[in-house]
Amino acid sequence: MLVREFEEELKKLEREAFQSLEEVKDIGALEELRVKFLGRKGRLTLLLRSLKDIPIEERPRLGDLSNRIKTLLEEEIERKRLRLKEEEKARALWKERIDVTLPGRPILRGKLHVLTQVMEEIIDIFVSMGFQVYEGPEVELDYYNFEALNIPPDHPAREMNDTFYFSQEVLLRTHTSPMQIRVMEKEKPPVQMISPGPVYRRDADISHSPMFHQIEGLWVDKEVTFAHLKGTLAYFVKEFFGKDIRMRFRPSYFPFTEPSAEVDISCVLCKGSGCPTCKNTGWIEILGCGMVRPEVFQAVNYDFYQWRGYAFGMGVERIAMIRHGINDIRLFFQNDLRFLDQF
Repeated sequence: MLVREFEEELKKLEREAFQSLEEVKDIGALEELRVKFLGRKGRLTLLLRSLKDIPIEERPRLGDLSNRIKTLLEEEIERKRLRLKEEEKARALWKERIDVTLPGRPILRGKLHVLTQVMEEIIDIFVSMGFQVYEGPEVELDYYNFEALNIPPDHPAREMNDTFYFSQEVLLRTHTSPMQIRVMEKEKPPVQMISPGPVYRRDADISHSPMFHQIEGLWVDKEVTFAHLKGTLAYFVKEFFGKDIRMRFRPSYFPFTEPSAEVDISCVLCKGSGCPTCKNTGWIEILGCGMVRPEVFQAVNYDFYQWRGYAFGMGVERIAMIRHGINDIRLFFQNDLRFLDQF
């Protein structure tokens, strides 16, 4: 190759390289340009290899000129690379920018289920009166669930169509009262306790669920009377439903208490004037209660002539439905956030 041709090709390559460099808009195109001119098979690299065909006395000058062009091109490519990276970063930041003048997005926070809220509030009221909280097994023995509570073998609650049985002796508890027996077996009186938790029965409709929650209470002491029972429940009703709520006791029957009663409160919706919720009576039943029978004390070796006791039990779902005006128990278990977020 003649010296003149080498110089002209070198100047042409320099013009094209720097002109192309100005037109590059992204990192990918810049890398293609570098390979095109400076790669192993790039135009400048191949041109430098042709120096061997140049007369020996011209090689130093042309080699020095070629290397200066190569160094300058490398420096310009690197500057362009840094500038393009900064531009990409600026575009990314602009794309991800936050307009601080826009209203904030609400952060969704978890909350306690309405049944948990109601149960904890009920528990707190009884704990404030000195009751201790005991939780027991959900899989229970027939003895604790029925026999020790004076529920006879022919009682309807013991039928297969009302109770979930694993075997003749093992079942899902139908109430939390078995914990009263278990506690009295282990502790000497006086005993003042409540037992909250889930219970199970074969029943499912708008007002019943196969799994629901109960809180049952027991107080055993030397001079406990029905008046103490009324005072305890009256305090609970006033604390939970409000000072203006009226209550009444109606005679009833339970196998493990005598005398027994059911407690009604004035309807929270119609204020006692009568509505579909209270079936136009003005009253709503909330719990059952009574004085502990001697047969129950006999099962735990308590001397009935020395000790007296009362017991009560309430359904948490029923209490929650009354307070919040909910007409379908199934809403508690459908996990519909439109319902749950109201509480």
